[in-house]
Amino acid sequence: MTDANNENSTPDYTMGYTHELVQLLERRGAETHAAHLLPHLKPGMRILDFGCGPGTIALGLAKAVEPGELHGIDMEESQVEVARAAAAAGGHRNATFHVGDVTALPFENDSFDVAHCSAVLTHVPDTQAVLAEVRRVLKPGGIISCREFIADSSFFEPELGNLNRVYPIFRDRIQTNSGHPQMGIELKGAFVEAGFSDVHASASFETFGDSSDVEFWHGYIMNYFLSPTEVQADITQGRSTQKAADEMRRSLGDWKNHPGAFASMAWGEAIARKP
Repeated sequence: MTDANNENSTPDYTMGYTHELVQLLERRGAETHAAHLLPHLKPGMRILDFGCGPGTIALGLAKAVEPGELHGIDMEESQVEVARAAAAAGGHRNATFHVGDVTALPFENDSFDVAHCSAVLTHVPDTQAVLAEVRRVLKPGGIISCREFIADSSFFEPELGNLNRVYPIFRDRIQTNSGHPQMGIELKGAFVEAGFSDVHASASFETFGDSSDVEFWHGYIMNYFLSPTEVQADITQGRSTQKAADEMRRSLGDWKNHPGAFASMAWGEAIARKP
């Protein structure tokens, strides 16, 4: 996952590693973004969080399996450093973080009880290459759990102006980077194709409805999605125009000030076992 020219690697990460992304990830934890997995975790398990980012979900998983081990791995060294610092500050001695490629995991065969990821397969071109590698490191009977984006089921309410273009444009950005913006609804089929069994799929929403959440989501879309760099890329690649982006900024401001403002990101989850 380190070289965009390597066919086994991810391309440039669509989300980037901006201050806004870090703020978004800091809002996510195991209780909110791995709730489907937590009932399956037991003390003493050895768990892998592949594509762990800054570790905000991973540390909750590490707590759930104490005194077992959690190993997190991510391609981005800066994010791994954040995860290591957070683990140290929180006293999570059972959590270890690595810089590495999820298509070439530095672990032995049959070495984990559980493998988890959140918003990773959405951005990896070769889904089956990742799942094959995860299957390799899982013990027989081990659990895989993934939670991935569903672009076409995400929304703003009310749909003021051209706000309904935000998620389709983001979907197209992901596709341009060889990703899978509908991966959340494709997980069950992907798991079956990869040879996993006892597959259970579900779906949920990450919502922005309280005043502070609306304020945050407005700022995130404005400062990341509608940043001059992202807008210029959209214009260059034919996804949008400067006029459309300016209109979207106005619509976003109207949405933030609307008493009924509500938005969501849709997610699909799946859990399965290695036979």
